[in-house]
Amino acid sequence: MPKRVRTITDLAKLAGVSPGTVSRALAGKSLVNAKTREKIEALAREHDFRLNQMASRFRRQKTGVIGVVIPLGHDRRQQISDTFFMTLLGYLADELTERGYDLMLRRVIPDKDEDWLDRFIGSGMVEGTIVIGQSDQFDRIEDVADGYRPMVVWGNHQEGQRHCVVGSDNRLGGKLAAERLIASDCQSIAFLGSTDPIEFAARFAGAKAVADKMGVSISVLPTHLNPDRAADEIAEHFASSHSDFDGIFAATDLLAVACLKEMQSRKIAVPGKVKLIGFDDLPIASQTQPPLTTVRQDIAAGARCLVDLLLRRMNGESTESLVLPPKLIARQTA
Repeated sequence: MPKRVRTITDLAKLAGVSPGTVSRALAGKSLVNAKTREKIEALAREHDFRLNQMASRFRRQKTGVIGVVIPLGHDRRQQISDTFFMTLLGYLADELTERGYDLMLRRVIPDKDEDWLDRFIGSGMVEGTIVIGQSDQFDRIEDVADGYRPMVVWGNHQEGQRHCVVGSDNRLGGKLAAERLIASDCQSIAFLGSTDPIEFAARFAGAKAVADKMGVSISVLPTHLNPDRAADEIAEHFASSHSDFDGIFAATDLLAVACLKEMQSRKIAVPGKVKLIGFDDLPIASQTQPPLTTVRQDIAAGARCLVDLLLRRMNGESTESLVLPPKLIARQTA
């Protein structure tokens, strides 16, 4: 029997186009040429598929549940017990409970399930969806946003994107970190972390812009986010003959803490020999010895904004993305 067309992705495969093209064609967007639009519309009629059929079902059937999904396409071994995830999830749970909603959590590995987002929102179990992190799934999220309104994403905002985002100004955060390191006389900066996730790439881009302007060298020390792998990779970086940097900007506080531990085991004075800055300002940042200088993103405010915008979108409103200003928290590591 022919496969049932349940999602935009299913219809896109039949039509031989991208899911975004299907979304735009069925929404009547002029960006799709007439011949392609007619083909897609004919297939949609043949399979009784409507772009907003899932959304209409949600309007008729209230579940009292908000779905929270964490895509880990950039690092499948990252854990949702990661302190950043748990901190944001805690604030989200508090906000949703206050508004009378329950939370359903899902961790996904996108390369194992390319329809991960369509399947989640089409399950009929959730009234709205919060995606934590764009990972390497920006295009997938964009495609779904064309036909699915009740969704808000924690992540990095790019000019012209279609999905609604709440997140920090990551590029500005990177600039703040680099400015602090350079003001502390650092001449060779290392960015610790992968630049594959969109948020991390923006943090590195901001730091690099400042370093290039000031004539300071900056390089990337690629590191996974899984704690065990990160610890081993950081040790390898310090064992390398190229570890002559005097300033480190870590993509997250947890990477910064692991880095601090490795430097202490090697008797590298912080901040005497190497300055160190993290990103997030998680509770652990103030508890290290010495306390960690970091770039704060207001996670509590972010959670409130995510829930507020989602509920407004569930009520049919159109909302703009919100970019929250980061702040440098100067402690003792830089």
